[in-house]
Amino acid sequence: MIRLRRVLTVLSKTFGIVDASYLRKWLIIAVLVGMVAGAGSIIFYLAIKWATWLMLGMGAGYIPPAPGGEEQAILAPITRCWMIPLITTLGGLISGLLVFKLAPEAEGHGTDAAINSFHNKDGFIRRRVPFVKLVASAITIGSGGSAGREGPVALIGAGFGSALADFFKLNSRDRRIVLAIGIGAGIGAIFKAPLGGAILSTEILYRRDFEFEALLPSFIASVVGYSVFASWHGWTHIFSIRAESAFQRPEELLGYAILGIVCGLFGMLYGRSFYRIRDLFRSLRVPDYVKPAIGGLLVGVIGIFLPQILGMGYGWLQLAIDGNFVVLPVAIMLGLIFGKIIATGFSIASGGSGGVFAPGLVIGGMVGGVIWSVLHNFTAIIPADPSAFVVVGMMTLFGGIAKAPLAIMIMVSEMTGNYSLLIPCMVSVVIAYFLTGDSYIYENQVNTRADSPAHRVEYSVPLLKKLRIGDAMVTKVVTASPDMRLGDLASLMKSNGIDAVPVLDSGKLVGIVATLDIARVPEGKWQEAKTREIMSRRLIVGYAEESLYEALNRMTKNNISHLPVVGQNCPEKLIGILAITDIALSYDLRKESTSKRKA
Repeated sequence: MIRLRRVLTVLSKTFGIVDASYLRKWLIIAVLVGMVAGAGSIIFYLAIKWATWLMLGMGAGYIPPAPGGEEQAILAPITRCWMIPLITTLGGLISGLLVFKLAPEAEGHGTDAAINSFHNKDGFIRRRVPFVKLVASAITIGSGGSAGREGPVALIGAGFGSALADFFKLNSRDRRIVLAIGIGAGIGAIFKAPLGGAILSTEILYRRDFEFEALLPSFIASVVGYSVFASWHGWTHIFSIRAESAFQRPEELLGYAILGIVCGLFGMLYGRSFYRIRDLFRSLRVPDYVKPAIGGLLVGVIGIFLPQILGMGYGWLQLAIDGNFVVLPVAIMLGLIFGKIIATGFSIASGGSGGVFAPGLVIGGMVGGVIWSVLHNFTAIIPADPSAFVVVGMMTLFGGIAKAPLAIMIMVSEMTGNYSLLIPCMVSVVIAYFLTGDSYIYENQVNTRADSPAHRVEYSVPLLKKLRIGDAMVTKVVTASPDMRLGDLASLMKSNGIDAVPVLDSGKLVGIVATLDIARVPEGKWQEAKTREIMSRRLIVGYAEESLYEALNRMTKNNISHLPVVGQNCPEKLIGILAITDIALSYDLRKESTSKRKA
């Protein structure tokens, strides 16, 4: 943070900025994260393209079709279909070796790893992880694995954000925000959805909450990342959609409600199947790096009979949006729904590397296409053009199971350039969101900010202020005398399972000894050295009537884990001892009892 302050101080003086508090904190960081995420998205996009051309193209003579806003491949029969299982197996093996030998945390769909880092690791991601994720995911997708770009690019952006946080020496709170804006910048760039990417970075962390503090810097980073990527790739939307695909009749909402129910059910199937397959692969008694190869082999076998499951599948989704039921008949769409669910589990849940967003959009889009085909033959309450149902299906299925309905709605609108379908989508995605219930695709999400370890202290303050030290302290205290030998003291602490012992001399508190103090003395001297030689005489104490919040603050500031509790009018009289674990236990017990009363 010192380096950043120096840079911003110079900028403030140069440009005459008087109040640069917000600039000092986020503007430059957000721009840097956006630039790096945009550049990383370009490299990742090219890596997927080259890997696909080299492995599927050269190996099997097959290049999957692309969406309307990207360079199109010519639809042609696969010339060497027997090569597909070999290619997918090889891709899985290479990806597995890279991940499990270099960065095991890059396994699976990277968004979940980034979410876990936010909640449980203070926003820290090892610097090698983004690079391993980039290469491994490009190989997985390029070899035909059923995976997408969202997870890898989220972890790439988050990883670069973590590296910048290290460089600027940010505290844990700020580095978590930098990680979140890295997620938004990467996704906003590669999907050309800056608004949706920014909102996703705050919504994807929770199942029923937002990380509001990251929103404004995420806007900046996402716009910068999008600008960098689109300046190179072009400004067209990823998917092309006809202008007539608009919401025009209120009675159509009934059809969209039906779509919401079906998408919710298939979303549950998608999430639960993914983790069932993961548990199956974890039970296999083979090296971890071999498991993605086994998954790749299974994907390849399915791909011989249903090649539409190979790769991201955006080209087939574009055909569904176009209503091209000649190239993509309803039977194929139905097969794609189940095939993509299974193939995504084999590709990613096996330990491979890739995102679950693209498969989720494809599954949802195909559900929309099938439901439109069925309802179109029986009722007039649905639109005449199938593209509306396909696009709303894309939003609905993944928005519900990802627990990010708002962000996914906006993202898909930006990806298609069609905002007129937001109204029916609001109906459909809300139904799917509530129908999926406790099912999920991102297992490291927590329900709310109050459930996140990252915000535990913040949300525990009101309760800690109500609890007293006297209610949480241990009153039967194990003590030592100043003349006790260290060998006897070490045995005393071990037999009682304690880490700190107050020292009393003639009943008066004179010091405290922790296991770390004993560890500093060579064990050979334990029978000679006495407690008085190592005890801490600088006593930090607490009083029974003080709050646990005051105790925790005092312990944190002085870097201690135990607080002797003394009499209010007699500071030498020991009446108890309070450990950090006692505070946590008292807090959890009170919180649990409060929850039971509310229930």
